[in-house]
Amino acid sequence: MSSSSEHNQIQQSALSYVQVWGNLTVGNITQSVNQSNVPLPTEIPQNLPYSGTVEFAGRFGELETLHRKLQGRERVVIYAIAGMGGVGKTELAIQYALAHQEAYQGGICWLQAREQDIGFQIVNFAKTYLNLNPSDDLDLPNQVRWCWQRWREGDVLIILDDVNNYTQVKPYLPPSASRFKLLLTTRKRLLKSSQRLELDVLKPKAAIALLKLLIGRERLQQEPWIGKTLCKWLGYLPLGLELVGRYLERKPDLSLQEMLQRLQEKRLEQSSLQKPQEDMTAQLGVAAAFDLSWQELSPAAQEIGCLLSLLALAPFPWELVEQSALEHNSEKLEEIRDDTLLNLHLLQRIGAKTYRLHELIRQFLQKKLLGLAQAERLKNSVCQTAVKLAEQFPDIITQQQVQALSIFVPHIAEVATSLTTYFDDEKLNLTFSKIGKFYEGQGLYQQAEPWYNKSLSAVQKHLGEEHLNIARSLNNLAWLYWLQSRYSEAEPLYLQALVLQRRFLGEEHPDIARNMNNLAMLYRSQGRYSEAEVLYTQALEMGKKLWKDEEHPDVAFCLHNLAALYRNIGRFYEAETLHLQALELQRRLLGEEHSDVARSLNNLALLYFNQERYWEAEPLYLQVLAIWKHLLGEEHPNVALCLHNIALVYQKQKDYHKAEITHLKALKIRQTVLGNNHYDVALSLNSLASLYEEKRYYSKAEIMYKKALTIWKLILGKNHPNVAIVLGNLAQVYYLQGRYFEAENMHQKALQLRQMLGIRPKFSVCGRPSV
Repeated sequence: MSSSSEHNQIQQSALSYVQVWGNLTVGNITQSVNQSNVPLPTEIPQNLPYSGTVEFAGRFGELETLHRKLQGRERVVIYAIAGMGGVGKTELAIQYALAHQEAYQGGICWLQAREQDIGFQIVNFAKTYLNLNPSDDLDLPNQVRWCWQRWREGDVLIILDDVNNYTQVKPYLPPSASRFKLLLTTRKRLLKSSQRLELDVLKPKAAIALLKLLIGRERLQQEPWIGKTLCKWLGYLPLGLELVGRYLERKPDLSLQEMLQRLQEKRLEQSSLQKPQEDMTAQLGVAAAFDLSWQELSPAAQEIGCLLSLLALAPFPWELVEQSALEHNSEKLEEIRDDTLLNLHLLQRIGAKTYRLHELIRQFLQKKLLGLAQAERLKNSVCQTAVKLAEQFPDIITQQQVQALSIFVPHIAEVATSLTTYFDDEKLNLTFSKIGKFYEGQGLYQQAEPWYNKSLSAVQKHLGEEHLNIARSLNNLAWLYWLQSRYSEAEPLYLQALVLQRRFLGEEHPDIARNMNNLAMLYRSQGRYSEAEVLYTQALEMGKKLWKDEEHPDVAFCLHNLAALYRNIGRFYEAETLHLQALELQRRLLGEEHSDVARSLNNLALLYFNQERYWEAEPLYLQVLAIWKHLLGEEHPNVALCLHNIALVYQKQKDYHKAEITHLKALKIRQTVLGNNHYDVALSLNSLASLYEEKRYYSKAEIMYKKALTIWKLILGKNHPNVAIVLGNLAQVYYLQGRYFEAENMHQKALQLRQMLGIRPKFSVCGRPSV
């Protein structure tokens, strides 16, 4: 067969492949099936290794960058592809050479930097592909120089794969002629940043595309979400994806779910990640590839690497490492970080003083930790750091504190969860509860709950059911349930906590007063006003007795809550007197910019609203909104509460447009943060319904009232004042629509419930009992 016909046949075969990564020439694809080192019909001398990749995914931008950087016309152009093991540096270099081989008429010389002397490889290439025969009388450096001087005309691409020591290869580099282009692949940062392409893992979409190429579209479509999870578990590392993809290709009956389970159980020891197939570019499994970098670490650097593996798979501030590795000074740690871990791409810098580990490198380092002599010391040290950080978390958290502390939370959580046995009981309980408080303070109640449950379980496991810490954990969990309107779940926990506190603390103690306050708040929320008043009064008297000067935030809190109760039952004069006392005391003790001050202002404004003193309520609400936005951020349940109350003021002032916009803002925050079945969501729905009723949008009003009724029946039960209120509101809407029979029936239900509960008719728009 002639050279021309042979080329046409290969060309037709190559055209059948689908290219997903960019515009390749036919010659590029034919190279991927050229398993021998015989030059292609283009007669460009080259010794590129065989690439088993038929379709190269996800690196088109990097290929363009390489080509642009290597086209400089100054002296020898030297450029490096740098990155962690398994990220695809070698494959990228091969694919670049294949895609642009026509640009290098002087040849493409591939050199293995970790193997035999570079000089011998250069001379052997010159002999084999260029018919150059340097004299044996010359020593090796002069033979190499002789070859460079007589090298074939045209631009030349020299690829040095896996360079570990640049000084060892530097003596053999080509002369200062711009036609020589030198491309290095390396795990280190050998050249300045302008001469280096930092190769990262694949983007999620590119990773999925690669997996699809390996296992087929149909197989991936059967378990699309598992495929995405599999790619994420592998950290989008090309080597891991190719190894697992080829393993799955050999096992057509193995589901992606089962593959993921095997990886999760055996991690890097799972056979799919151990050994590459013969036709792959990579010659090492994932762990073996990482081990090349591990062997270059000093003992101190290995120790710090293992310490990092104890942290969560999330960005971490370097100060966390400094606090956990006190035996090393900050300068020594900086050297380890910059000169070894970062230099070898075992660690990645993602921002100012912020770093992260790749998923599989973390697993690799965790395995190394098992054999490290200092493992126990490292675990104890990182646990102590987690406790110190948790102790700094405030119970009432501001937006600024959230921003400052968020980066520490996943690492405290990881350490406390995975190294539980290294904590003493008191510290473990504190750590779990502080994480719960962190989420609770942002209104993220569902995220807070598992941490409060962990706190309770940890105390019960280590201290038994009869311990004072049990009461604290129960109280935290009950408070969270109250915030979520889960009143039936909160009450037994409060009662159980109160019994334990009285057993260990006696009848009079600040913790008992606080718990009585909390239980009273629960009863008030349930409409059990007489029970709430008894507990509020007892808590206030106890507080005054315990703090004889009455100059204490807890006394102010008792005054505030009792005032809120009096407001609920229409005792407005007493309510205003207590609200003003609480507010004055809180301002003196806590300052103007405090969450408790905002609560008192909010409830005083609500009192004025109930008295139809709207001109006094509005400026107070606006003060509250400003404080809470500043302290808690734009999307917090307390911000939504304030918006809701401001909307009610606008509504009463007949400014319906502003009222509707503000109501909808409040509803959106509440649904997002609290979920759809929450007391406050029903409150917003009820208030919106009343607004639509006033605007004569009766069908909209009916829908909103019914939604509110459903939620309140669900969380408060059928016999609650709010249920009576919304029944009356629905009756009014039916009457206004001329649906008299339905209106009368609904009025009767509302009246019967009010009489049973012993309450008088109330506003159609009801406010939140308190915050």
